[in-house]
Amino acid sequence: LRFLKKQLGEQVKFSSVVKGNAYGHGIELFVPLARECGIDHFSVFSADEALRVSQATNGDATIMIMGSLDNEELEWAVQNGIEFFVFEQDRLEAALEIAKKLNIPAKVHIELETGMNRTGFAEKSLSKTKKLLCRHPDYLQLKGLCTHFAGAESIANYYRIKQQKSAFAKLSRQFNTAPLVPEKMHTACSAAAIRYPETQMDMVRIGILQYGFFPSEEVLIEYLTPRKEKKYPLERLISWKTKVMDVKEVSAGEFIGYGTSYLANSNMCVASIPVGYSHGFSRSLSNQGRVLLHGQRVSVVGTVNMNMTLIDVTNLEGVKKGDEVVLIGYQGDLEISVSSFGNFSDQVNYELLTRLPSNIPRMVID
Repeated sequence: LRFLKKQLGEQVKFSSVVKGNAYGHGIELFVPLARECGIDHFSVFSADEALRVSQATNGDATIMIMGSLDNEELEWAVQNGIEFFVFEQDRLEAALEIAKKLNIPAKVHIELETGMNRTGFAEKSLSKTKKLLCRHPDYLQLKGLCTHFAGAESIANYYRIKQQKSAFAKLSRQFNTAPLVPEKMHTACSAAAIRYPETQMDMVRIGILQYGFFPSEEVLIEYLTPRKEKKYPLERLISWKTKVMDVKEVSAGEFIGYGTSYLANSNMCVASIPVGYSHGFSRSLSNQGRVLLHGQRVSVVGTVNMNMTLIDVTNLEGVKKGDEVVLIGYQGDLEISVSSFGNFSDQVNYELLTRLPSNIPRMVID
């Protein structure tokens, strides 16, 4: 967080994006740590995530819902001062009715369609939206004006991002007189905040960077290239470990695991670990994944099962039930990084992290 804040303007608000169970880290563990570090604004995708953040902060933080919020959930959001994106007229009208009923202003962020073609008000539909905001300033509090860039992590999208910046600038000029003046203008995700500093505006929505990962190799290279210091500036927060469940001998000529994908060409020793594709350890790691055991890198053999994976421990001595196995992280001098894990399984950092099931135990290590 110290590194990230150095990249931001002094007056730029830091919103911690904790959707996807805090990118797999666990909302209930990550959010209190972020609060201890001074973060008091959190962005989520849905109402259920907003509730979890609210409980994790005892209501002592600003929470912003960027996506799913059924009209039935709006009353809870308005009642509890939760801020939320509005990108279609029905949500705005429903929020107004609830705000009148509760006599509490709904805190809305108007999302503009600038070229991603996902969610957001198109220019032609803004007239009704602005009229409603102007007529009911006591019930519709304009907390923000925002958009989202369509792939700021890749230079391939440079022209598209440039067009989006221009579109946002044009549309936002319609919101420059009271009561249509937003408290905050915000467009930047992690990649945009680093690559396009001019998009930081009043607030940035930082996700992947705060967990110790650059959005892409491209963004990292672009950051490091003009600097003499080539050290990776972030530190990964998460490690993923399990234990040996069983060890057994396999004779030459026998197949290992399901089917016939792996044949023992010589006598082997294999260990089973209680992790499989139901835990986010992808089937594409079958016969090619790596883990760390006894400070050595060992191979996955056979097909990754739903709840179990087999590893080749033939060349290790004294492997026994309960020995630590590292799936992501350090053991001794060796490391399996999220990026290398992702390369084996054909997943990007975001996908791999958010697929880690919430029922896997998580522990904070001081």
